[in-house]
Amino acid sequence: MEYYHDENMEETFEDLQQPKTLEELGLSYFFVRDLVLKIMLTYGTIKVQRITEITGIHLDILEEVLNQMEKDGFCAQVGGSFLFSSVEYTLTPRGVEKARLVMEENPYMGMAPVPYDRYFELMDKQLKNRFPIEIPEEVIEKTFRDVVGLSYAKECLVEACTIGKGIFVYGAPGTGKTFIISKASDLLPPIVIPRFIEFRGRVIQIFDPDFHRPCPEEPDDPRWIKIHAPFVFTGSELSLNELETTYNMNKGVYETSPLIKANGGVLLIDDLGRQRDDHEVILNRLIVPLENRKDVIYVRGVPVIFHTHFIPAFSTNLDVSIMDEAHLRRAPMHIFLKHPPVENVAEVFRRNLDYTGEEYDEEVIERFKRVYTPVADGGEGLQPSYAHARDIAQIAQAVRINMGRDRIDLEVIERALEKHVLIALQRMDIDISQVHHSIRTFRIITGDSERAVEVLKLYGALTVALEKGAVLADFEDSISPSQLLEHLQANGVSAERVEVISETQREIKKTILEYRD
Repeated sequence: MEYYHDENMEETFEDLQQPKTLEELGLSYFFVRDLVLKIMLTYGTIKVQRITEITGIHLDILEEVLNQMEKDGFCAQVGGSFLFSSVEYTLTPRGVEKARLVMEENPYMGMAPVPYDRYFELMDKQLKNRFPIEIPEEVIEKTFRDVVGLSYAKECLVEACTIGKGIFVYGAPGTGKTFIISKASDLLPPIVIPRFIEFRGRVIQIFDPDFHRPCPEEPDDPRWIKIHAPFVFTGSELSLNELETTYNMNKGVYETSPLIKANGGVLLIDDLGRQRDDHEVILNRLIVPLENRKDVIYVRGVPVIFHTHFIPAFSTNLDVSIMDEAHLRRAPMHIFLKHPPVENVAEVFRRNLDYTGEEYDEEVIERFKRVYTPVADGGEGLQPSYAHARDIAQIAQAVRINMGRDRIDLEVIERALEKHVLIALQRMDIDISQVHHSIRTFRIITGDSERAVEVLKLYGALTVALEKGAVLADFEDSISPSQLLEHLQANGVSAERVEVISETQREIKKTILEYRD
């Protein structure tokens, strides 16, 4: 399809013919020589063709380099035919000594890197006019073919990808936030990136198979790779340190951050507010790369600029206020996902059963729907969730296998529902979101205790008690002393000070375990 391989991509491919001279390669003789020395040290005896496969360096260049290495007494031919590609080489004692020294200095061994200047030049060329884009209707249909409902979310994603703007997605757990954002990169055109970059003799890794999906067609120069627009996912495990490029001593490469890996695609910061480091600090770290579309890394203390031309996406099930105005400007488009309609959740449940290859009775679907049907209409009235639909389908498969049944029937689905922890909690009217919160006990020093008690109760105090010259009040941990003081003063209560005297974790007072004989 032209969208995935247009005239600009064809022009890029023409520009990426495999180099046949050291000058075209852009690497020094000594860099290539040292790379070959390390390979020979590792393999012992090796054919030239195998060196080409490992490094991506053309035979013409290897012939020049190996001939010079022979003259310098580093290696010798030990076999092969008249074809240079089949000639076998091994290191001489002098070559072994040199290779060991080189390996200690820099253990990197693999595909030859691309010179930094060449990387920067080609990225500039590809990203210069990347947005706005016109996304073909067939691409949109293919991207969302397995998405049930969420019409507004789909529309918003298409528009965000059209102009390359960030997006903020929020709503209750299980409403499909991560799933819908994961589709965004499929709306974007591919991009060509180097596998590795060389800067002042050091190697920087760009290609990451965990996030970069190769396209069917590839450039002639194997040091470059055409990939689908990347989708780089980070969640609650994200720390400030992981947003930096770090040196891996064992591999001998600088491993780039998610900011650089997401170049040309989408970077998702999922579960915002649940990171190990303060989310405000993480969001502040993103401002410059988002504003300038570039980030700085340090190679041996030297600052080096890299492209960070990605669409930022933020997702949270916390309040929208978790992001302030400065951060929301970097993600100006938003999607609020409410609990989905019962029919949509049932359809996702059906699709998951079909995907797993399960046979089932139609009454199983109806039973599943009743879990989320309002009590007034004869159902259980639980909150519908796309995540439940996926989980219950998988649990039902396990139950069916364990029971020795050929298909999923009513008894199987009943047992599957009993085994899902979140459904069990909802049935017992336990709000699991509250388990993660602490309760803060405040002491408010005030001469107007009676009025303070009244104002605090209206403000949502869980408990209030009087103490001589003060009021004690319990609040959720989202309330701070300054907020409390400000609210009291705004309601005419004079308070000398507000202090936190204790903070305790909530506990579930009920058990969800049922012991059976």
